[in-house]
Amino acid sequence: MIETNEFADVPTTTLADLLGREQVMDIGIRPLWGPVPRIAGPAFTVRCPPGDNLMLHAAIHRAPAGSVIVVESGDLDYALAGGNVCAVAQRRGIAGFVADGVIRDLAEVREAGFPVFARGVIPIPGTKKAVTPLGEPVRCGGVRVEAGDVVVADEEGVVAVPGARLAETLSAARAKLAKEAAETLDQWETAHRKRVDEALAAGGFEG
Repeated sequence: MIETNEFADVPTTTLADLLGREQVMDIGIRPLWGPVPRIAGPAFTVRCPPGDNLMLHAAIHRAPAGSVIVVESGDLDYALAGGNVCAVAQRRGIAGFVADGVIRDLAEVREAGFPVFARGVIPIPGTKKAVTPLGEPVRCGGVRVEAGDVVVADEEGVVAVPGARLAETLSAARAKLAKEAAETLDQWETAHRKRVDEALAAGGFEG
């Protein structure tokens, strides 16, 4: 049985190498303060219609400790959450937010040290009217995320590891990291130069 917190030791760069572009959220989903710690946990998925944040506010009381709350919104005009929402989530053991939207009260969030990966900040709050189901598949940063996936986020970006591929991905990541740790820079440079020269030759480069 894979413990999702085992992914906290795996950089998103390693996961991106293994899983490819389709599991990596786009460049707009960024840490809102830094240096931010790497977070990893099972996705607790939320969908908020434009201008409304009710279900994210509901989710902080329902997501299990250790979860990464992943929000589909696509709305950049109204904040999904603010300082108190983030503080309550943090107090309940939520690992962090990954949101395709914006928040507010960044100074409070930064001071508390609560990790938020989102598109930015705006001071205008959303409304609380729209009820949608929790735990359904969402799209965040262009990536489909389902309950059971593990979300890993750090200063390099955000990767969603499909639930069906957790064991194989963790095993491959550990092997890759161990190999890299055992390789000196001289060895890496030699192999790198060889690959580059072969690619240049294949393309007809002379020089």
